[in-house]
Amino acid sequence: MSFRPILERELRVAARKRSTAWLRVVAALIALVIGSGFLTMSTVMGLGMVQFGRGLFGTLTWLALATALGAGLFFTADCLSGEKRDGTLGFLFLTDLRGVDVAGGKLLATSLRASYALIAIFPILAVTLLMGGVTGGQIWRSSLAILNALFCSLAIGLLVSAVSRDSQRALAGTFVLLLLVCALGPVVDPILMRVASLRPKLSYSSPAYAFWAATAWGSSGFWPALCVSHALAWLALGSAGVLVRRTWQDRPISNRGWSGLSTYQYRYGAGMAGQSKRRRLLDPNPVMWLALRGRSQSVVAWVLAGLVLCSFSTLALTLPSMVWIVWSQVSWIVVVGLYLWIASQACRFFIETRRSGLLEVLLVTPLRSGEIVQGQWSAFLRAFSLPVLVLVLVQAAGVLLSQQASFSAMSATGGGALFASWIAEGLLAAAAAVSTTANLIALVWVGMWMGLTTSNGSMAALKTLLLVQVLPALAIYFLSIILAAGVMIPGLFRAGWAGAPSNGAVLIFPLVMGGVAAALTVAKDAAFFFWARKNLREKFRTEAAQIINPRYSSQRVALALPVVPPLIPPQG
Repeated sequence: MSFRPILERELRVAARKRSTAWLRVVAALIALVIGSGFLTMSTVMGLGMVQFGRGLFGTLTWLALATALGAGLFFTADCLSGEKRDGTLGFLFLTDLRGVDVAGGKLLATSLRASYALIAIFPILAVTLLMGGVTGGQIWRSSLAILNALFCSLAIGLLVSAVSRDSQRALAGTFVLLLLVCALGPVVDPILMRVASLRPKLSYSSPAYAFWAATAWGSSGFWPALCVSHALAWLALGSAGVLVRRTWQDRPISNRGWSGLSTYQYRYGAGMAGQSKRRRLLDPNPVMWLALRGRSQSVVAWVLAGLVLCSFSTLALTLPSMVWIVWSQVSWIVVVGLYLWIASQACRFFIETRRSGLLEVLLVTPLRSGEIVQGQWSAFLRAFSLPVLVLVLVQAAGVLLSQQASFSAMSATGGGALFASWIAEGLLAAAAAVSTTANLIALVWVGMWMGLTTSNGSMAALKTLLLVQVLPALAIYFLSIILAAGVMIPGLFRAGWAGAPSNGAVLIFPLVMGGVAAALTVAKDAAFFFWARKNLREKFRTEAAQIINPRYSSQRVALALPVVPPLIPPQG
């Protein structure tokens, strides 16, 4: 038996989803908006058509690469683990389907929406060939590298999903494994070349390196990198097919762990400590106690904060100041991971209560909608506020040090320029901290609303990130550049971009652009916060009732009662 039955079933399910069609439309609209933004920027800044085409090509291809690498996080990381939790995966193995058939069918079905989104971008990407600055070979090689990155991401997500059962662990495992596959080779190769004077080829295993080599001039090793990374993706797919046959069964839970405690006691506390925690959290708000029962809620956030803080301290004590320029280019990976983790955690509570039937129990309690929502928000503050504060402060310090390294040349021009550069650096670091904090608050509230209105955790996290962070970030980036260019003195601005930048242009333009971007970000996040908070407080019971009974409507519907004929007394 082939994988055609599972593929047909999954394709039918995907074809009926509105997101399948909307992703194509949204991807094409994003590409059109980016093209319009570059056209406006080129008009304001006076750039030629060659620079315009090269900049548009680079922006679209990097966004397409990010979309391809993120597809595994949202489409395949929970596809097999979700069926394990629902108990439906075992029915597939009652037939003569093999594990490879199930994995292959899942991969082809889940790649439909991501492929639609990328295919919608490629025609707009080809327009840059007419503008100049880009060759036809670069376009074709970049398209192949993006599709290869999509296949690698989906295969890695499927591999992690085959050995996972929890959605959050599957998402975190896919993110870490993707990061290792994409960054380990390009990071280790220069170190080995410097230490051992070798020419290692570990970078060939990275789909990100294959994408970089697609646009590089000269002999860059594109085809070997494409073949090696593609072969590793097939290896991941085959491993997922072998493992899913052996990991779909429920495993017996060990009664005793390494510390002598039972699994329940290890997760929720034992003895007087567990009872004290229950009394301390249950009395103020029962929902807060439900959300904080597990002791491992904030472990990942603390581990991430500890790693970032240790790395930051090591770099500050051992390496020169110019390393902070590289830190500013790499720290966005930590921020992306933090946004992804917070969005998935915000969606998790209502999705799990729906699956376990606890949501229906909450509706019959005397708790008001505001108390339920406030309980989850208080649980977030208790679990994640301290590690998130550490990460935000480290990011602000990294921005400050990177700006100092960038403006170090200003120290030779005099005390006034040096003092002005210190003020600009401090303002940019404060703007970065405020923007990150506002983004996290908006992600939590919109994530709670998406978790209530969406049945799938991965799709809820994807909607939250797209709505709060990705789409507004593109618009804010272009608006901040255009508004900053309009605020600055035209003569000083043109002199700076003409190749003879002055001290004022170097200081004023980043400061104005960062301030405008921070103001727009805070305004956007405030709008999302009030919108989600209002919906959660006013429509919580209506949405929850519709989840429990899809036929329920908030409008009163007159019940069609049967007509009882009148009783006629007997004659005579």
